[in-house]
Amino acid sequence: MEQSITPTKKRTPKWLLAIFPLLILILLIALFGLLNPLAFFSDAFPPLEELSVQRITFPQEGQIELQLINGGPDPVTIAQVLVDDAYWQFTIDPDNTLSRLERATIHLSYPWVYDEPLAFRLITATGITFDAEVDVAVLAPQTGAPTFIAYGLLGIYVGVIPVALGMLWYPFMRRVDRKWINVLLALTVGLLLFLLVDTLLEALEISAVLPGAFQGVPLVAFGVLFSFGILMAISQRRGHGSPMAIATFIALGIGLHNLGEGLAIGAAFATGAAALGSFLVIGFTLHNITEGVAIAAPLTTQDERPKISAFIFLAFLAGAPAMLGTWIGGFAFNPLLAVLFLSFGAGAILQVTWEVSRFLLRDAQRQGTTVVSWLNFAGLTAGILIMYLTAILVKF
Repeated sequence: MEQSITPTKKRTPKWLLAIFPLLILILLIALFGLLNPLAFFSDAFPPLEELSVQRITFPQEGQIELQLINGGPDPVTIAQVLVDDAYWQFTIDPDNTLSRLERATIHLSYPWVYDEPLAFRLITATGITFDAEVDVAVLAPQTGAPTFIAYGLLGIYVGVIPVALGMLWYPFMRRVDRKWINVLLALTVGLLLFLLVDTLLEALEISAVLPGAFQGVPLVAFGVLFSFGILMAISQRRGHGSPMAIATFIALGIGLHNLGEGLAIGAAFATGAAALGSFLVIGFTLHNITEGVAIAAPLTTQDERPKISAFIFLAFLAGAPAMLGTWIGGFAFNPLLAVLFLSFGAGAILQVTWEVSRFLLRDAQRQGTTVVSWLNFAGLTAGILIMYLTAILVKF
């Protein structure tokens, strides 16, 4: 008796199943571009124009440069430029018509005066106007070794040195009673909470000048979530119970914050907004000393004293990014980069706030005390107040 053999059905390859929807999508997009069903709407309504002035600089006496970007869906043609309500001749590079997300630079020969404000109005070919202004006209920093060194030293003054000074309180904090250690950790949480809010507000403020296509507010939100998730994954993999690990995460978060802070400082000095000069640097120094205290506080809970090299590493991790920030802000400020750095910094600060809070909770449980005490609450409030009062000195 012969046995019949049923042929096996050949299955469709997985890779084909995966790319089949993509092929259909590509086909639909091609047909959409070929048939152009939106032509009726584009012909029936005026173009949507959006133009953003990213930066205004004064490269030399009698010269002004405006850096633009077209953030709208339609091309924009710059027809006229007004300076203090006077029409002025200009040149534009590469072209006076900007396509979507294209950048251009307007060059003006204008007899500007030091320390005086200027107002600009750009008129497009369709008659739509876009305004921009500078509070103080100052000569832009010239690219060269002296200026590069000066901005680097500025980053050291406002970043590395204040953090290192704050960490000098480590010997004192190590000798206080155990209950005061928790107060110091609560103080650290207060400092970090203020930094978190301050960094978020700075990121949202700069995102407001971004072209709409970049979606500034969602960019900030997802930047925060991205850095928070990355650091949480790293901490879970390497363990987050070590005081040194927590101090390192705090220094990393503060470093990202100082990177954005350095961007703001460099751009402010380059555009003349930081008219307070040395007073601004002194204010940032006082403000950032508290960051060193926040880094050193978790180290007081371990039995062995860290080596000097560990303190040097933490000081540079937290403070050195301010140097990079001042260079970028002074010579090539970019609002998009500033928003990304600040949002990443906010996410890092959120993560270390979570870690310090958990560390404080675990330590209180080991001691058989409550984490919510009047002393801890006073420490939390003191941290916020210290940061708030010192921040008054650096707002310009």
